[in-house]
Amino acid sequence: MVVLGIESSCDETAAAVVVNGSEMLSSVVSSQISVHGPYGGVVPELASRKHIEAVVSVVRRALEAAGTTLADIDAIAVTRGPGLVGSLLVGFSFAKSLAYAGGIPWVGVDHLAAHVHSVFLTSDPPPFPFAALLVSGGHTAVYHARDHHTLELMGQTRDDAAGEAFDKVAKMLGLGYPGGVVIDRLALRGDPARIAFPRTYLDRDRFDFSFSGIKTAVKRYIEKHPDARSADIVAGFQEAVVDVLVDKIVLAAGKKGCGRLAVVGGVAANTRLRSRVISAAAEKDIRVYIPPVSLCGDNAAMVAAAGYHMVKAKKFGKLTDDVYSRSPLRLRP
Repeated sequence: MVVLGIESSCDETAAAVVVNGSEMLSSVVSSQISVHGPYGGVVPELASRKHIEAVVSVVRRALEAAGTTLADIDAIAVTRGPGLVGSLLVGFSFAKSLAYAGGIPWVGVDHLAAHVHSVFLTSDPPPFPFAALLVSGGHTAVYHARDHHTLELMGQTRDDAAGEAFDKVAKMLGLGYPGGVVIDRLALRGDPARIAFPRTYLDRDRFDFSFSGIKTAVKRYIEKHPDARSADIVAGFQEAVVDVLVDKIVLAAGKKGCGRLAVVGGVAANTRLRSRVISAAAEKDIRVYIPPVSLCGDNAAMVAAAGYHMVKAKKFGKLTDDVYSRSPLRLRP
């Protein structure tokens, strides 16, 4: 089955062609970093306008790169939410219109479920069940993935997402946007042990997160130590965040007794997180699955991968369907 995926939940306009939920024929991402960089974060109105400008050409490029035409597409999968409503509406409305005009079945995919499905685009995907840490600019949560349609929420952030904290700390230090990439790079030149920022574990036997406190701690440290090396500050900050993330996901895999965990989302590209979770999991005889960096950020291949299983289950969309800003996968069962 050939699925065309479309993603526009935030500030990337993306399209991809995926076969049977695992073979990626193409993946095209049009970034808006240059647009939002001067503001230090995403400006929703600008993001929506840029999606409108880019969506047609991005879909066309994805089809061409895959060597396909619309006639070859068996189904269309599009992000329905969560995300910025204005941005979501661009891709969602375009996909519905394209499907209706072409007589093609379509499905609306949850963005968080799509991130979890990014690991199925690798040559060695995890068998079910497994624990999944989804960590990005807008979301930080732990799930027990039972099958392609069942993600049990085990814990989530009570305030800021980890990626949001990265962006905010980078902005405090004038490092630019997006913050995750620059902090990852700069931290390599710093000493993570020089500055001990707090680790907020909340209940050590549960899986919720809180990152607002460390963000405040960094702000106060900068105010009190204006001459401190930025590399040491970000190294200490990054280490504190990674400590908590690694602790929670390894604990979750152990509690579920599944012996497997996945780390997905934009922050999964962080080199320190990747190395630390692999080493910590190895000590517990837990196998780790992390997608390549190109599939960590928002992309349409993961949307198509998740959409494939929805199509197989006949969970088709309706023209009356709408987008949503808050995912049901973030609600307590």
